[in-house]
Amino acid sequence: MHQHDLVVIGAGPGGYVAAIRAAQLGLNVACVEKEPALGGTCLRIGCIPSKALLESSERYHAARESLREHGVKVKGVDLDLGDMLKRKDKIVSGLTAGVEALFKKNKITRYQGHGRIVGPGRVDVLSSRHEGTEARRHEGEAAAGSTVSMQARHVIIATGSKSAPLPGVELDGDRVGTSTEALGYSEVPKHLVVIGAGYIGLELGSVWCRLGAKVTVLEYLDRILPGMDAEIAKEALKLLTRQGLEFELGVRVTGARRDGKKCVVTCEGREPIACDRVLLSVGRAPCTDDLGLESVGIRLDERGRIPVDDHFRTAAPGIYAIGDVIRGPMLAHKAEDEGVACAEFIVTGYGHVNYDAIPGVCYTEPEIAAVGKTEEQLKEAGRAYKVGTYHFRANGRARSLGHIDGRVKILADAQTDRILGVHILGPRAGDLIAEAAVAIEFGASAEDLARCSHAHPTLAECLKEAALGVHGRVING
Repeated sequence: MHQHDLVVIGAGPGGYVAAIRAAQLGLNVACVEKEPALGGTCLRIGCIPSKALLESSERYHAARESLREHGVKVKGVDLDLGDMLKRKDKIVSGLTAGVEALFKKNKITRYQGHGRIVGPGRVDVLSSRHEGTEARRHEGEAAAGSTVSMQARHVIIATGSKSAPLPGVELDGDRVGTSTEALGYSEVPKHLVVIGAGYIGLELGSVWCRLGAKVTVLEYLDRILPGMDAEIAKEALKLLTRQGLEFELGVRVTGARRDGKKCVVTCEGREPIACDRVLLSVGRAPCTDDLGLESVGIRLDERGRIPVDDHFRTAAPGIYAIGDVIRGPMLAHKAEDEGVACAEFIVTGYGHVNYDAIPGVCYTEPEIAAVGKTEEQLKEAGRAYKVGTYHFRANGRARSLGHIDGRVKILADAQTDRILGVHILGPRAGDLIAEAAVAIEFGASAEDLARCSHAHPTLAECLKEAALGVHGRVING
């Protein structure tokens, strides 16, 4: 039986980061991952490949449609979808190789296979192979299909999430699929139906719309981007509609199936929709199948998540859980922060994540980003607040970029002026939100942010102006 201080089950953003941080702190660490490549869903079939396609499709669309206003006239623009997909795959393979190099650098033992807890401090891996660093070679190689047993003082479960199902939707891994299939369509669909108007649906819908597909987004709620600030979501809906995406809100999808080379989507109270492909993106569900949780007395909550305390400890001593398998937003950077905090708690007795300062970004065009509370949440809590807004159209840098849609919205406590939430719809919002996250993390007030010098001309000046707006002192607007 192999002995380790810590075994991490899952090598996604939470798992591999936890493993690296624990190794830095001096633990003998092993990490179990069933896929041949490290990095998890985010790196392999999620965040990274989708952003690669978003960037490529945006440049294609710009060459065809929006460079004329810059005085750039391009003729004969053609799409080579194969090359676009190859670029995406190359980016992914480069980053997964980078994680492998980090494992070797930090002397982390890697086990490939399905990890299962079989008792307190014990993990079995149904393995296709076992890769150790040079420092671990003496532990031996596991034969394909064999089981490797490990003993560890600590175990971290970081198995991530999977696409949530929807009753009546018959996934075939091709015509009717999830985001995994939508990242690699062999040709641009003539008509793509997206079920769900969250981050994933809007991002991948935008990709294929830019490349020439008719895209219809079906959403059960009467709005897009559930959980985001309603005012920002409403404005985003107008901009995305203007770009060519078609939205049908308040629609209950009852089924989707393949019909020859076509697909049929059925909805309550309306005619079926015929299309070429269907993308199901109604959220994600924790990956907690066959982890052996019952062997140590861990019971899942009503949403299939693993209950933990504020230090990521489960009901079983020595077993922790982080990332998408526990409460909170299913975001890669949230899992990373938890991975670091969990490893540090195991070694030092202290580890903390400020969940009020975790940003979220939807990488459409324009981007949509948020951190902290929404206006709806503050109203529900009965908390008095002030609002400051500033539109990108008044910003010199935004005008020079040719991206003037959207705004920055800052919510601050009415009495203390402390920043409670920041919501951005506009160019490079995903980068701009970092300043807002730092401000919330350090308890900054709107006055603090307003008095910080911001280089001119930059998009970040919009944050300063919105902060000034909290007190009715906008200068350039």
